[in-house]
Amino acid sequence: MHTRRAALSTIAGAVSLALTLSACGQDDGGASADGSEGGTIGVAMPTRASERWLTDGKSVVDDLAAKGYKTTLVYGDDDPKRQVAQIEKLIEEGVDALIIAAIDNKSMDGVLKKAADAEIPVISYDRLILDTKNVDYYVSFDNEQVGRLQARYIIDKLGLEDGKGPFNIELFAGSPDDNNTRYFYDGAMHLLKPYLDTKQLVVRSGETDMDQVTTLRWDGPTAQKRMNSVLTKAYRSATVDAVLSPYDGISIGVLNSLKAHGYGSAAKPLPVITGQDAELASVKSIIDDEQSQTVYKDLRLLAEMAANMVDDVLNGKTPNLNSRRAYNNGAKPVPAYLLQPTSVDKSNYKDVLVAGGYYTAAELK
Repeated sequence: MHTRRAALSTIAGAVSLALTLSACGQDDGGASADGSEGGTIGVAMPTRASERWLTDGKSVVDDLAAKGYKTTLVYGDDDPKRQVAQIEKLIEEGVDALIIAAIDNKSMDGVLKKAADAEIPVISYDRLILDTKNVDYYVSFDNEQVGRLQARYIIDKLGLEDGKGPFNIELFAGSPDDNNTRYFYDGAMHLLKPYLDTKQLVVRSGETDMDQVTTLRWDGPTAQKRMNSVLTKAYRSATVDAVLSPYDGISIGVLNSLKAHGYGSAAKPLPVITGQDAELASVKSIIDDEQSQTVYKDLRLLAEMAANMVDDVLNGKTPNLNSRRAYNNGAKPVPAYLLQPTSVDKSNYKDVLVAGGYYTAAELK
């Protein structure tokens, strides 16, 4: 069993609730949940502005509570310094383990050194924390596969393998400070590049390098502003046939721009638009024939795996892993467990999302 946890076990019942309450509060975007005898786990999520992170936070807390742990859940609200301060506070108040979805994945080395000194294990959640050896495990989805699913959808819908084209496409990527952004983009471009090389796909804006197409904080309005600029500069006498969007919030921003520029009619149909996370607004948009596709990642499974990892580590067991060396964070290969995503569009959302219990039919009306 983890040595810190063993040392704390005799006093956990007396002080863990107090620690939980003092480590959270409205100012820190925090919430607490009571378990039974398992100790306290600090859970640091990046933002409350995205539906998916609210789902992640709740799911992780619920799964840990089911295993007998108390939790302190904090949200950094897209402020890296605030998140680091929140994690420092969790360390000072004696959590037994940390689950961290980083806002800025290169800002954690100092605070995680403090966690290591306190013998607090760290699980990097969904976003790999970079440039520090003080990350014990990583749990996420196969992020390159996310990009491949988005690209494959575009290829199939445009009929590129049948030689159709040329088509105009614009490219969007996620936040430059999120390590997943590179995996999503590289996965997609691996499949799209051959068609770009042969001019079956044409990026009229000329913006194809990842650093030209990133979207800070995955922000929909930021994506909308960039799409407005692209349409104004490059599409006065042409139309967009496809948009590679890595995330549903970005997709909604892109859609808002396109509709403001007259897209969405029989004479000027909306392009193929991808997405990720199966957020409620985007699934409804898919049903309404606006956004075309999203990549579904069952966050319940991700939260369950993170909770299992923590429980194993604190009880001296090696967690279930399926990737030991593929995810190098710049300081070491971080052993990981990767889940598989699923492509969802109008043809299969009922089978995947409703039959799978992720949404009810009533929620999608």
